Amino acid sequence: MTEYSALLVTGGAGFIGSNFIRMALAEKPGLKIVNLDELTYAGNLENLSGCESNPSYVFVKGSICDKDLVLATIRKYNIDGIINFAAESHVDRSISGPEIFVETNVMGTLKLLQCAKECGVKRFLQVSTDEVYGSLGKEGLFTESTTIKPNSPYSASKASADHMVHAFHHTYGMDTVITRCSNNYGPYQFPEKMLPLCINNALNGKTIPVYGDGMQIRDWLYVYDHCTAIMEVFVNGKSGDVYNIGGCNEKTNLELVRTVLRIVGRDESLISFVKDRPGHDRRYAIDASKLMSSSSWKPSVTFEEGIEKTIKWYVDNRAWLDAVCSGSYRAYYEKMYSRR
Repeated sequence: MTEYSALLVTGGAGFIGSNFIRMALAEKPGLKIVNLDELTYAGNLENLSGCESNPSYVFVKGSICDKDLVLATIRKYNIDGIINFAAESHVDRSISGPEIFVETNVMGTLKLLQCAKECGVKRFLQVSTDEVYGSLGKEGLFTESTTIKPNSPYSASKASADHMVHAFHHTYGMDTVITRCSNNYGPYQFPEKMLPLCINNALNGKTIPVYGDGMQIRDWLYVYDHCTAIMEVFVNGKSGDVYNIGGCNEKTNLELVRTVLRIVGRDESLISFVKDRPGHDRRYAIDASKLMSSSSWKPSVTFEEGIEKTIKWYVDNRAWLDAVCSGSYRAYYEKMYSRR
């Protein structure tokens, strides 16, 4: 097992990245965490409130597309491992404006890989998504050998980045690993995503937009479990391999919305069926047996526990929610849903 002293965590002010940093600082004392984040609309330093006083934590503002900054950061802090969370990640935004997804998710990943290679970084972990596999029928699960067949500009950009990571492993002998996760949920998630949008609207008595018939199926993974899986793969995963990470919780979108309404104490009359997203994948489901059979990792939080904890966090952190829902988010929400 390789020992690491300093990790560069890109996109660490976002939802999953900030949860990962909090987990790593708590469970890996002595490991230096350098957070490189451009602080776009979904990046929020309030997600890391309290971490700034930890001597093992450093924040660097900047983009993964800024090769000079990435090189300087790796050299300044003697980085020996990189975990790349930085990405544009919302399917709807990729449909209306795919260019930034190619710039950040493909070119940004390429520049990170080039910098890692030039500086001799020991290991590079690419955080990817099950959406690169495309859509499933009523039966079956995505395995690591499932053919990649992305159906949205977002998933196409992530698939492209995955191919680039594999190419750097195969061509240059770089030590790389890729993780592909199912839908995450938990604290600090920006409310453009389905679950926090649903919670926020339910808390405020607003209608909840549900695409199409609401029978699209997703596997749900509590974000803490995703973060511990990433750390397990980063430390112990086989070089060049891909690892699926899932929560074994398949739910229809409509089922999820109804669960939130029940817990919050709102009536199902708040559900508003809207025109479906173009090319909406019908079902995702993850087979995470490779990771679970090769390590001690398994999901530790049941869906029932996780959804209760998540809703409680948003209830207890209304100030955070209100702050991120102001300004540009409101304009985006109106653009996306007012005419559907």
